[in-house]
Amino acid sequence: MVFESLELEKPAPAPGEVLIKIFASTVTAADCMMRRGDTFLSRILLGLFKPEKKFQILGTEFSGTIEATGSKVKKFKPGDEVYGFRGFGTGCYAQYKCMNENGSLAIKPRNMEFSKAASVVDGATTALFFLKEKAHIQKGQKVLIIGASGSVGSFAVQLAKYFGAEVTGVCSTKNFELVKSLGADKVIDYTKEDFTGTGDTYDIIFDTIGRSSFANCRKALNIKGKYIVTVMTLKSIFQSFLTKFGNKKKVIFAMSLNKTEALNFICRLIEEGKLKTIIDRQYQLEDMSEAHAYVEKGHKKGNVVISVMH
Repeated sequence: MVFESLELEKPAPAPGEVLIKIFASTVTAADCMMRRGDTFLSRILLGLFKPEKKFQILGTEFSGTIEATGSKVKKFKPGDEVYGFRGFGTGCYAQYKCMNENGSLAIKPRNMEFSKAASVVDGATTALFFLKEKAHIQKGQKVLIIGASGSVGSFAVQLAKYFGAEVTGVCSTKNFELVKSLGADKVIDYTKEDFTGTGDTYDIIFDTIGRSSFANCRKALNIKGKYIVTVMTLKSIFQSFLTKFGNKKKVIFAMSLNKTEALNFICRLIEEGKLKTIIDRQYQLEDMSEAHAYVEKGHKKGNVVISVMH
C-alpha cells in the first residue's frame, strides 16, 4: 500500500453519530501492520487480498472537536474537545470523521493539547486494560515491562507504579534514563543483560512489543505469574486459552473493544498530574510515508504524532 492524498466529501453524521474535526492522530506499530497486511490476522480483519474500501484510510486514534451532532446524540455537543479510538475501524488519517457517540470516545484532558491527547489514547488504555482488567495488578507486586520506552510500555511503567507495584523496565541503552524518569525502580539494558538470567522473578511480565516468548520468560515468572502479550498472533491466542485454567503460570492475551471508561479514567489521571505522555516525533499529514518509515524502524520513544491541518 502506498499513501496518497485524497479530497473527499465532508461526511455528515447519522442520527446517533458525531462529526469530529480531527486535529491530531498518531502512527503506531499496529498502523504499520495494517498497512502492510502481511499477517494472517490482519488480512482476515482488513481484507484477504487488499484492504476493503472502508479500511483504506488508516489511523486508529485521534483528538479533535465535535463539529456537529446527529439528531439523537445526547452525550456530546458541538465544541466539545474529545479524544478517541477507532481500532480496526480506522479512518483517523483525515480532517473529519463520523463516529457513533457510544464508541470509544470521551472528553479529552483539559490540561493537554490535542497532539499529546491523541498520543495517549491507545497506549495508555491498552496498558490499563492489561494491567488492571486482565492481570489484576496488586500493590507490592513485582512487574517487569519489556519495551518500557515505547508507547504502551511508557504508560505501563507509570500505571504499574500508580497501582503500587515494584517496576522493572527493559529497554536499550539510549532509553535508560527516560524509563528511569517515568518511575521505574530498576531498569535493565537488554543490550547488556538478559533479565531471564538474573535469578529475579516477577508476578507480571508485560511484553508490550512482542519481542519475547512465554517459553523464554517462564522461568522468570513466580509460581502464579502472568505473562502479558499485546501482539495478536494465533500462538498468543492459543497459549492464552491453554493456560487459562488452574493455578499455574498464565499467558494473557485479549482485546479491549470499548475504551470509553478507560479514557475517562486516564483523563482524570492526566488532569491530576499522575500520568504523562512521551512524544518522539511529530509529522504533518502529508508526511505520512516518512512517519510510517520511522516507526517501522522499531526504535521510537513513546509516540509519533500526526498533525492534521485545516
